[in-house]
This record gives sequence, structure tokens and C-alpha cells, in this order.
Amino acid sequence: QVQLVESGGGLVQAGGSLRLSCAASGRTFSSYAMGWFRRAPGKEREFVAAIRWSPYYADSTKGRFTISRDNAKNTVYLQMNSLKPEDTAVYYCAAAAYYSDIAKINTYDQWGQGTQVTVSS
Repeated sequence: QVQLVESGGGLVQAGGSLRLSCAASGRTFSSYAMGWFRRAPGKEREFVAAIRWSPYYADSTKGRFTISRDNAKNTVYLQMNSLKPEDTAVYYCAAAAYYSDIAKINTYDQWGQGTQVTVSS
């Protein structure tokens, strides 16, 4: 198992950028698929991006967000550019030891506590 701690959220104006970080404990971090999800007010939690060896993105974030990982630092990042008010949400980091569908919420069994991202118009 891994424990996950997100950081980097905050308030930003539309068009701005933020970088989220997710620090993981555990010696087997490199073997996990890592994902970012978000939940906007009144909506279901949704897939944002994920990475094992290659990155995967939701259509709504492709071209604006970049997911990356540094296995030496046990950290996964989400660089968010050209932010829009509709990106406002709590962003969660998640880890999966095994997966068939890397974009599916039920794939992940380890979750962070979330970090708030607010984009003002």
C-alpha cells in the first residue's frame, strides 16, 4: 500500500496555471499506476489524467494538463495550464497496483485527501 498526500491547490484566475503534487510513501511507488481525479460541486468524481509508463488524459484536459511522475521522489505531478472556471474542483490523487482500465475510478484503491483548485473568471 501507499499513502498519498496532495499539495499545490489554490485560487487562480482563468487562463492561469497551477501544478499539483502528490507525494507517496512506500518502496514500490514505481510499480503503481497513478491517477488524478476531480469532483466539482454537485457533480460526480471524474477522471482527469493517469500515468503508468505513458500518460492518459480526459478529453476535457487533453492539451492543457500534463501528468508526469518522478519515481526517485515518489511523486506524481499534474501541471495545469489555461485553467478555466469549469476546472474548479477538489483534485484527488489515486494509486492502483493492478489495473485494466486506467481511467476508471474503481481501478484505484488508494486515495489522497484532495486539494482544492478554484479558478475565478
